[in-house]
Amino acid sequence: MALFDLPLDELRTYRSTSPEPEDFDAFWSKTLQEAREHDLDARFEPVDTGLSTVRVYDVTFAGFGGHPVKGWLTLPAGAEEPLPVVVEFMGYGVGRGLPHEHLLWASTGRAHFVMDSRGQGSGWGGGGATADPVGAGPSYPGFMTRGIESPETYYYRRLFTDAVRAVEAARSHPLVDPARTAVTGISQGGGITLAVGGLVPDLVAVAPDVPFLCHFPRAATMTDSHPYREIGLFLKTHRGRTEDTLRTLSYFDGVHFAARGSAPALFSTALEDTVCPPSTVFAAFNSWAHEDREIEVYDFNDHEGGGPYQEAAKLRWLRSRL
Repeated sequence: MALFDLPLDELRTYRSTSPEPEDFDAFWSKTLQEAREHDLDARFEPVDTGLSTVRVYDVTFAGFGGHPVKGWLTLPAGAEEPLPVVVEFMGYGVGRGLPHEHLLWASTGRAHFVMDSRGQGSGWGGGGATADPVGAGPSYPGFMTRGIESPETYYYRRLFTDAVRAVEAARSHPLVDPARTAVTGISQGGGITLAVGGLVPDLVAVAPDVPFLCHFPRAATMTDSHPYREIGLFLKTHRGRTEDTLRTLSYFDGVHFAARGSAPALFSTALEDTVCPPSTVFAAFNSWAHEDREIEVYDFNDHEGGGPYQEAAKLRWLRSRL
């Protein structure tokens, strides 16, 4: 794939003109208030993994609607004092997997919390263990159009709420220092990271990689790649519903969450990425409210982005922040 989006010099100043809902803050305030009416009920069960350098806990906490959500908490084996924590969110279709798939951050001496994605975990990787008990109207196979009839019923309302509660669950463990919390994720995990970065005001660092769920009006019309293509295929069948669909999506757009970002941020993008086009990523990056923001650009990469090189960049970047 050759370069298909705007030239890099234009990307660096590119802004979304998509309107933000007038009740965006009220919608999310009410959503999180309702979620917090349920006891967080975070439970940490030790797991015998056969790993000697880390301790792993099988986590269950109450997410949206009080529904049980799973996760892993991994700590360095000798941890005795509260540690900084990295909370990580998963890509599209993947679940929390198996504990040995997530060893990087605990290897740095930090705590690491991985959130399972409700209703996902069946596309690739080591699988997931969290159901989505909420029903929805007709939707194209996947998650992008589940409950898209309204913001209240949309799938990502539940997932983003789970993610905020995951931060609260991670912070509730006695060996986690809640004042030193970073969030990160790749692709869908990057989009969730942006949402949490806009909804949780006291994070230390936010690191979304090739983030999905940004600048929906542009993404849905400029790429044939899934998952964004699910939106077009839904509208191909449900003619005349474009305006209502884009209205729902506007409550979940990473651009609007970015405008509320209150922590330093490190983004990444790849200029040949047709899954999460670079202009959609830059739209969120250029909206990020905190003045301390950086973006790594990978010129000849697709949706793999920087891969291990971006992991190395995050390790360097977080060294002075967490």
